[in-house]
Amino acid sequence: MGTLAFLKYFWADLRKHKKRASLTVAAIIWGTMSILLLLAFGEGLKKQLDKNGRGLGENIMIVWGGQTSKAFQGLPRGRRIRFLPEDVNLISSSIPEVIRAGAEYSDWGVDLVYGRIVLSQHVCGEYPTYEDMRAHYAQAGGRYLNETDMDEKRRVIFLGFELNKKLFGEESGVGKTVQLAGTPFTVIGVGQNKQQMGMYGGPDIDMASIPATTFHAILGHKFLNNLVIQPGSDGMEKTVESRLYQVLGAKYKFDPTDKEALSIWDTIEGRKEMSNIMMGMQIFMGIIGAMTLLIAGVGVANIMYVVIRERTKEIGIKMALGARPRTIHNQFLFEALTICFSGGAIGIFVSELICDLLSLVPRDPSSSLAMMGNPIISLPIGLVTVTILVTIGLISGYFPARKAAGLNPAETLRYE
Repeated sequence: MGTLAFLKYFWADLRKHKKRASLTVAAIIWGTMSILLLLAFGEGLKKQLDKNGRGLGENIMIVWGGQTSKAFQGLPRGRRIRFLPEDVNLISSSIPEVIRAGAEYSDWGVDLVYGRIVLSQHVCGEYPTYEDMRAHYAQAGGRYLNETDMDEKRRVIFLGFELNKKLFGEESGVGKTVQLAGTPFTVIGVGQNKQQMGMYGGPDIDMASIPATTFHAILGHKFLNNLVIQPGSDGMEKTVESRLYQVLGAKYKFDPTDKEALSIWDTIEGRKEMSNIMMGMQIFMGIIGAMTLLIAGVGVANIMYVVIRERTKEIGIKMALGARPRTIHNQFLFEALTICFSGGAIGIFVSELICDLLSLVPRDPSSSLAMMGNPIISLPIGLVTVTILVTIGLISGYFPARKAAGLNPAETLRYE
C-alpha cells in the first residue's frame, strides 16, 4: 500500500474521531513546546551567564595577600602579605605560563566633582593590561589607559558607564575635566554598559579608573590591593597557582605550601563549575519536557488502539484479500507517526515564534530580565527534540500496530 493510500485512511479516521484526535495532537503540541521552551530558556540562561561572567574578565585569576599560618625560616606565623608594584614584573618574568599580569590600587570615598555634582566614589589605580584582562572596553570616541599614561603619570580618568551618567547624564564625558581628590583629571574614555555577574569592590560600571602610577603619586598608597593574572590557556591555572606560591613565597618568605598566605579567586574554575551546573539544569529540564511528551505519546497509543478496535473487520477483509501483516503493521505505525509529527511540527513552529518574539522585547542591560538572556533553540536542542518525537512516535505506534498485524483474519470477519 502506497503513501497516498495510507494518508487516505489516516484522514478518514481523523474525521471519525475529531475530538479525540484533536486532543491528542494538542497534547503532542504542548509536549513539544514544553521540551523545546524548557531547553531554549536553559540554553539562553547558560549563554547569558557565560557572557555575564566574562564581564569580570576572561580566564583570569585574582590574587590577594593573606596571612601566614605557618612559621617559616625563623619567621613567625600570622604575618600579613602585601604586594608591591614590582611584583607584577616578577610574576611576568618568573612564570612563563602567564601571558598578562596587572594589579590595582583601590580606595573608597574619594571625592569626584564635576560642576555642582559631588560624588563619594570608588576609585582604582589600574594597569593598562586591565583593558583585555578585566574587559574594560571603551565606547566609541574614547579609550582606556595606556603605557604612556602610566610612564608619564598622566592625570587621566576612565569612567564606568553608570558613573558617566551620574556626572554627565546622557552625554559622553570624554574630553571633559573632573576634579578627583582636588586634582583635575581629563576623561579619556567611558566604559561600555556591560553585564557583570562576578565582581569584587562593586560593579565596573560604577567605577573610576586612573593609571596606577598616578594613583600612587596622588593618593599615596604604598601597597597594591590585589594582582590580576591571565594564564595562557585553560588547564594551566593549577600550574600557575602552584608557581605563584613558589615565586611570591620566595620573595615574601612564606612556606609555598601555606595556602593561607595568598587568597586566589580562580574565575576559570568557577566558570567551568557554573557550566556543569547549567548542563545539569538543562538535562533536568529536558527530562521534564520529555515526560510531558511521553504522556502525549500514551494518548497517541490509546487512540491507535481505539482505531484498531473499530476497524477490526476492515483489517480482516484486507487480510482475506491478501494484505500481508507487515502492510497492516506499517499502516498503523505510519498513522501514529503522522499524528506525532503533525503535532511536533506545530509545536516547533510555535516555540520558534515565541523565542523570536521574546528576542525582540527591549531590555535594559542592567535589568534582571536581561540577566536571564533570551531563549535560544539551537541545532542540538532541535535534534534532541526531533529524536524524542521519533522515539515516542515509534513506541506509541509500534505496539498497537503489532496488535493489528497479529489479528486472526477469521475472527476479525466475525467481529461486531
